[in-house]
Amino acid sequence: MDDELWVRIEPLLPTWPERSPGPCSVDDGLCLQGILFMLYAGIAWQQLPPELGFGFGRTCWRRLGRWQEAETFEALHRILLAELNAAGLIDWTHACMDASHVRAKKGARPPVRRRSIAARPAVNTT
Repeated sequence: MDDELWVRIEPLLPTWPERSPGPCSVDDGLCLQGILFMLYAGIAWQQLPPELGFGFGRTCWRRLGRWQEAETFEALHRILLAELNAAGLIDWTHACMDASHVRAKKGARPPVRRRSIAARPAVNTT
């Protein structure tokens, strides 16, 4: 991650109470790089090598949860979209909206009852 992007992200990060410095204290920038490395490499949180200096996977995971609660990434997305739109770098003629997650309230047919293909016990002949 380059410094220009970090300058945009850092003010959006929530402030947390000061912690005592120690071996577990990891800079927010390094945690973000650890999260990006994990996503790029396609590894699990437990597989993030602490030798890279990003901290442990669990630390990055917790920090990501805090940032998601604070809606940091949504704010960054809006800021970057606004900047790209102001610079005329977005071609809105090719934009589409996905509404596949929206439930159809009217006009949708009710689900059809499916015929069971499970085995039935034989008729008792005694």
